[in-house]
Amino acid sequence: MTEVMDDAGTRLGTSGFVTLLVEEREDRLAVRLHRPAVKNAIDQTMVDELHAVCTHLERAPKILILSGTPASSVTGSKAVVASGADIAQLRERRRDDALAGINSGVFDRIAKLPMPVIAALDGYALGGGAELAYAADFRVGTPALRMGNPEANLGILAAAGATWRLKELVGEPMAKRILLAGKVLTGEECLAVGLITDIVEPGVLMDSAHALADAIAAQDPLAVRLTKTVFHAPREVHPVIDTMAQGMLFESQAKFDRMQAFLDRKKK
Repeated sequence: MTEVMDDAGTRLGTSGFVTLLVEEREDRLAVRLHRPAVKNAIDQTMVDELHAVCTHLERAPKILILSGTPASSVTGSKAVVASGADIAQLRERRRDDALAGINSGVFDRIAKLPMPVIAALDGYALGGGAELAYAADFRVGTPALRMGNPEANLGILAAAGATWRLKELVGEPMAKRILLAGKVLTGEECLAVGLITDIVEPGVLMDSAHALADAIAAQDPLAVRLTKTVFHAPREVHPVIDTMAQGMLFESQAKFDRMQAFLDRKKK
């Protein structure tokens, strides 16, 4: 396990994560959900550790790649992103727990991270696992992906982002089939409705996610951060926020350097 370090190089929060496996590189953080014995069910500890990851990335912005547990021919296990919230914990939660927005709070924080978030999806991504994926900027999946929100069958609703993010991603008719009728989408169906941008075989899923991260990392980091912020801004603040962000970028050294490099290449 690679521990997340803060800007001073010290360990962040705990001596090590117990529900996440973390690999940190110069320009990205790869985080794998890791509670394989319970199909990566999202419990309070995982939520707390995801908050710790967010704290780190808010201080030192990097691309985030989220994934689950791959299939293992050794153990015979199937791939899984997350089977949903931990039902044993969820069964005991009451009104005040719901009002605290335990999962919705961390998923919203992930969605608002400064740099893009990539979800690499193989196997089951249900309930909270699906809502975690909806919070990402990019979703890459496999044919074995199964994504949906069965919350209504458990007497609750998908309250961690699905009721509004899903409609924005796939449109109202399909969102209602998933939320109200329990439709679980296959990987191919996810691709067809635009819920994932690419479908690849499991063996190259992480390579594909890292290739996408490479493409993002090749852009100017400040331009990427400001573009993400402007993209998600409310309609009523455009075009003012666009021109203000552009004004900041027009003064950046990277703008001059990258444009000069472009002009120099054209001369050759």
